[in-house]
Amino acid sequence: MASSSEHAQESQDSQDSQADPFYSTFVVEYIVPDGQEAEVVFRRWYDRMVKAARQFEGYTRADLCPPLDCGNGVVKWYSIFHFRTPKELNGWLKSSDRANLLDEGHDAFLAYRYKSFTTGLEGWFSSHTGGAEQHSLGPPPWKQVLAVVLGLYPTLMIQSMVFGALGIMQSWPMATSLVINNLITSSILTWVVMPRISRMLSFWLRPAYRLTALQTNLAGAGLVLAALGFMASVFTYLS
Repeated sequence: MASSSEHAQESQDSQDSQADPFYSTFVVEYIVPDGQEAEVVFRRWYDRMVKAARQFEGYTRADLCPPLDCGNGVVKWYSIFHFRTPKELNGWLKSSDRANLLDEGHDAFLAYRYKSFTTGLEGWFSSHTGGAEQHSLGPPPWKQVLAVVLGLYPTLMIQSMVFGALGIMQSWPMATSLVINNLITSSILTWVVMPRISRMLSFWLRPAYRLTALQTNLAGAGLVLAALGFMASVFTYLS
């Protein structure tokens, strides 16, 4: 007679075998310069990426979709890699071979973003996923700095004034109050302030790979600086 532990093991093995057919997939969108020469460079680089992926355990196939001309000199290519299991896909994604090819690929594409399925690799400025591998999806760093300061400055000032008036955490140790204050500030920024700033400045906070007119850049920067100057005057008067 089989023991309960043996039955449990058989049940687990059955579940694992049922899950095996659900291959892990990795979809990548590449932004490639327009033109025949750029296409040739990208295809050569992509062929090297596929050749390297074939050497990894679990590789099943790779598909490259026809290019999508988005206008304004932007062409998108979509690539789909399939591996048998999440573990095998992650082995490829985290490999030095792939990392080196991505570094070399900066001559073949302007930017890329990805979505992984069943890999466990599922901001303020973008709804795209991808963690540390987001390349040039968000606005240029200088715009991000200005936008964050625009949200952070009034949040900190109002929070400090309210807490001071109500006597909240005034007698707490600095290390403890700083942790609580940072948690509150970060929560307000993430769920309240920055989404609104991102929407209001959407005409200016464009992805780095999309060219923005000089007038638009100057208008956005001027608007942020003027708002900061106005708020500094108001808070100086109130204090």
